[in-house]
Amino acid sequence: MPWNNHTVVTEFVLLGLSNQTKTQIILFFVFLLVYMVILMGNISIIILILSDVCLHTPMYFFLGNLSFLDLCYSSSTVPRMLKDFMSVRKTIFYAECAAQMYISLSFGETECALLVVMAYDRYVAICYPLHYTTIMNKTVCVTLAIGTWMCGFLLSIPHVSLTLSVDLCGNNEINHFMCEVPEILSLSCENILFIEFIIYVVGVIILIAPVTFIVISYFQIILSILKIKSAAGQRKAFSTCGSHMMVVTIFYGSCLAAYMKPRSSSFPGTDKLIAVVYFVVTPLLNPMIYTLRNNKVKAAFLKFRFGKLFC
Repeated sequence: MPWNNHTVVTEFVLLGLSNQTKTQIILFFVFLLVYMVILMGNISIIILILSDVCLHTPMYFFLGNLSFLDLCYSSSTVPRMLKDFMSVRKTIFYAECAAQMYISLSFGETECALLVVMAYDRYVAICYPLHYTTIMNKTVCVTLAIGTWMCGFLLSIPHVSLTLSVDLCGNNEINHFMCEVPEILSLSCENILFIEFIIYVVGVIILIAPVTFIVISYFQIILSILKIKSAAGQRKAFSTCGSHMMVVTIFYGSCLAAYMKPRSSSFPGTDKLIAVVYFVVTPLLNPMIYTLRNNKVKAAFLKFRFGKLFC
C-alpha cells in the first residue's frame, strides 16, 4: 500500500528488544510469565468486583473498568511481542501496523481519561462525603465510563491519521517491538514540523491537561484529609488515594517521557524500554497496588475463597 507517490511500503520489520537469539528466548519466557500474571491478576479483580456486593460502589466500578482496560491494553502488544521473540524475521504488514497503532493508542488514551475519572471519584468521596452517593450515582458512573472509552477511541484518530499521512524515505525498519507514533514519524524524510506540532497539541490535551486536573484534585483532597480530626480516618483516606497516585505516577510518567519530547532528544532503544513500562509494567502493578493496599479487596478475596459473597 503506498504511503506516497515515491515510496511503496507493504510491511515493516520490527527490530524488537534484542537481536540476540539466546536473549530473545529468555525474554520470551520472562514476558510470557509476566503476561500470565497480568491476565490472572486483572481477571481476579474483575471477578471479585462482580461477585462481592460490598464492592458494588463507584470506586470499585471504575477499578473494574481499569482492570478490564489493562487486559485489553497489554493484549494489544504482548502476544505479538511473544510471537516475534520466537520468529526469525519480525515483519508486520502495513494494515496490521496501522491497526496495532490505533488500537493500542486508543486503549492508552482511554486509560488516561479513566484515571482522571477515578481522581474525580476520590475528590467527591473525600471532599463531599455527604453528597457522594447522590453525585456519583449509577447513571453518572456508567456515563463517565462510556465517555472514557469513547474519548480514547476518538482522540486517537487524529494521532494515527496524521502519522500515516507522512512520506517515508523507504526505510521500513522500526527500532521497536511494535508500531508506535514516534517510531513511524522517525522514518519520515520530509519536513513534518507542522504534523509534529499538531500531534504535540493533541498530546497536551490527552496527557498534560488530565495530569493538571489530577494534581489540582489531589491538592484539594489533601487539604480535606488534613481537616479530618481522626488519625485513623486520615490514614484510610491517604491509603485509598495513595494507590491511585502510584498508578498515575507510573503510567503518566512513562507516557510523558515517550510522547512529550522532541525527536532530537530520543536515544536508540530508550523509547521501547519506556513503552515496556506503560504496556507491561503498569498492567502488572495495578492489581498488586490496589489489592495489597486495599483492605476491602483483600477481605473480598477471603470471602470469595470461602463462599461468603455478602457484606
